[in-house]
Amino acid sequence: MAETAKKAKSLTHMLIEDGLVTQEQLLEALEMKKKTGKSLARTLIEMGVVDESKLTEVIAQHLGLEFVDLANYRVDMTAVALLDEKIASRHLALPIGFDGDTLIVAMADPTNIFALDDVKMYTAHQIRPVVATKQDLEDAIRTYYRDLSDADAELAEIDSGEMDDRELAEAIGVAFEDAPMVRFINYVINEAVSKGASDIHFDAQEKEIVVRYRIDGVLHDVKSLPIRALSSLASRIKIMSDLNIAEKRIPQDGHYEKKVSGKQIDFRVAILPTVYGEKIVLRILDKSSILLRLNDLGFTGETLEKYEEAFRRPSGAILVTGPTGSGKSTTLYATLNVLNDETKNITTVEDPVEYRLPGINQIQVNPKAGLMFSNALRSILRTSPDIIMVGEIRDLETARIAIESALTGHLVFSTLHTNDAPGAITRLTEMGIEPFLTASGIVCVLAQRLARRLCTCKVPYEPSEELLERLEFPRSDGERLVLYRPNPDGCSRCAGTGYKGRIALVELMRMSPEIEQLTIEEASTAEIKKVAIEQGMKTMRQDGWLKVKEGITSIEEVLRVVV
Repeated sequence: MAETAKKAKSLTHMLIEDGLVTQEQLLEALEMKKKTGKSLARTLIEMGVVDESKLTEVIAQHLGLEFVDLANYRVDMTAVALLDEKIASRHLALPIGFDGDTLIVAMADPTNIFALDDVKMYTAHQIRPVVATKQDLEDAIRTYYRDLSDADAELAEIDSGEMDDRELAEAIGVAFEDAPMVRFINYVINEAVSKGASDIHFDAQEKEIVVRYRIDGVLHDVKSLPIRALSSLASRIKIMSDLNIAEKRIPQDGHYEKKVSGKQIDFRVAILPTVYGEKIVLRILDKSSILLRLNDLGFTGETLEKYEEAFRRPSGAILVTGPTGSGKSTTLYATLNVLNDETKNITTVEDPVEYRLPGINQIQVNPKAGLMFSNALRSILRTSPDIIMVGEIRDLETARIAIESALTGHLVFSTLHTNDAPGAITRLTEMGIEPFLTASGIVCVLAQRLARRLCTCKVPYEPSEELLERLEFPRSDGERLVLYRPNPDGCSRCAGTGYKGRIALVELMRMSPEIEQLTIEEASTAEIKKVAIEQGMKTMRQDGWLKVKEGITSIEEVLRVVV
């Protein structure tokens, strides 16, 4: 009892000295503590007097221990796998890494010697406690262990009757002896989806496997594993995506589906042999992203009106251009969602089919079976389609069929890899398409890039005159501009990056009579672009500056993604 009073007194001194609470708030909390029997710290948090993270950090400082923000800490999953779920939950203690041979354990109450003894005994390691908030620990433990039962159910499907003893031993070696690896992969997938990542990268290095998430188009190192775990990691992912476990010398591509946090997620798996072992990439395809509206993607005002006018036409070709990862497919899916109704026969040919769209006929390219874009397109035309989407124009034959289809009464959508909208015209000419076909068949070309949105924690500033002049930033005479930049400290919503989500920077070039003539004359991209701008086309950079003025993104982000 005396010890408890001493701790309470010590805590009150800490709180007052650090200015976290007033004398009145403290007295009120002590009265509440007597009624509820809860700790003073928990009482203050529940009263809303002090933030849990700040209070925990202050307590850690006064105890002489390190405070860890688990949301931004690079956790070593080899350490996590050493402790059983029940013990982690019972003591709110989670191993997060190593300091030499010592195990670093995040705890809500690092003074609990019984918890320390339990963890030490179970893991057979010396322990160095660090402090984390109760909420962070509960979230991390729940996220890490929640899919274990699902993983065990998957493993039970291994059919031992069709394997000899050696094959069965290898399968069990991957499946059961490496249960920590199963939990690790499930943890990584759940965390990546919860953080809004589009890719998960497992990069094999000389001594470790670096786990990285691509969030809002930017890769972040988040975790690491010892390189010796690569074989188990690769085998587990190959089992999940129905790939050849024994093959390690050539690239492999696969696919699987999984329900994560109540949402059905598709994963495209790519495995690539490198000098240090197999690099593994999981692309996360969240079906909810295809339900976005065009104005959610960044289409606004005049650009949206012109684009809608183009895709409402009964025929013609609309091309969306940009590099890989610029959101071309998402834009096309959002467009098809607008057009999709029972009166239209819509057919797509894709490689691969990324999202399944109800009411739309989708064809998967299959090179092994001889089903390519070109012959799939010929077959589609015999089914009397109203609207056709070609996943990508890669060769002359596909390009010619797509353009000719647009000229014979079909509305055709496709993608092309060019730097800007005018570049699509010269690209088609270089591929061998006759300029008069391009001039007659193309309705418009849309080019886009994805820039990160500023988080709500953004900070205002006044840019210098020199910067505005150098960038040719649009403004009225004498206009005083207040722009926004990312908060250098960020917040919990953006995980300290200052950005949350992405928005498209677009340029839309319509085929006017003047541009059609330039196309027939095989004019250069620069000449076509000059005329398009004179006729009102806003370039991607100009669209970016408008979004900077609206406080949606930053100057730095526009310069990062647009040449």
